[in-house]
Amino acid sequence: MAGKRASVIPAQIWRQRLSAYASLMRLDRPIGTLLLLWPTYWGLWLAARGTPPLRIFAIFTLGTWIMRSAGCVINDYFDRDFDRQVERTRQRPLAAGHVQPKEALLLFSVLCLLAACLLPFLNRLVLYLAPPAVAISAAYPLFKRFTHLPQAFLGLAFSFGIPMAFAAVQGKIPYLAWALMAANACWVIAYDTAYAMADRPDDIQAGIRSTAILFGRFDRRAIALLELAMLGILAWIGTIEALHWPFWLSLAACSLLFFYQQTLLDGDRGKAFQAFLHNNWIGLWVFCGIIAGISPSPIAGP
Repeated sequence: MAGKRASVIPAQIWRQRLSAYASLMRLDRPIGTLLLLWPTYWGLWLAARGTPPLRIFAIFTLGTWIMRSAGCVINDYFDRDFDRQVERTRQRPLAAGHVQPKEALLLFSVLCLLAACLLPFLNRLVLYLAPPAVAISAAYPLFKRFTHLPQAFLGLAFSFGIPMAFAAVQGKIPYLAWALMAANACWVIAYDTAYAMADRPDDIQAGIRSTAILFGRFDRRAIALLELAMLGILAWIGTIEALHWPFWLSLAACSLLFFYQQTLLDGDRGKAFQAFLHNNWIGLWVFCGIIAGISPSPIAGP
């Protein structure tokens, strides 16, 4: 009986450890992965002028999931002391002591190695872009310590899949990729400002900086301007690329969704977080509009 009990306890411990690691990687909260995937898919479909090669689609989907998980791990590693002071984050595995810092660093390293295993299946240009992509993701959490614009740096990190997508499909990074990257960066800053609004009282007390604190009482207006900038750049892309009416319908739908989000940003912390989550529908609508609005023109990718 004692031997049986001894074998059961380690199994329970391992289940608890794996659950903590999964929580650290946000496997139970896929919204971040989706917000990272949508712009990557925008880039893949525009770069291919239609459906991209299945191999490239699969690699970017898996790579995005892995790197988003790695980003969450390193973010929580750097922010573990701050997270203990914020109501919404104090139960995260590192902040609550369920995972040790050295375990988090090991997990981050393993995830980066897994992502690196995908690179040999892509071309050299993507290989060159991979190190700065990892560096930007790892450095993002540090920016909230000395600037009120960490959301702008996140906009860069969450947009880097776009030039990589064009590089993988076309073997080059045209102006279209940079324009799409700018549109997505505006969107990221907008929705992450709403995210920061949910934590603003705790962040001020903990000494964390954000655009929500920087914008202050003008936060809703700033978000609206960023959303208008995103839609304006996407409209310019739609004109240059001669996208058909479904794309314009998707932009109209996004406009209505953005208006709805503005009604949620009334100072209530729960509603601000709800507005952030709602952005998944924005990414989906733009993606559907690009798919339906493109006139296929096969490109010989690598």
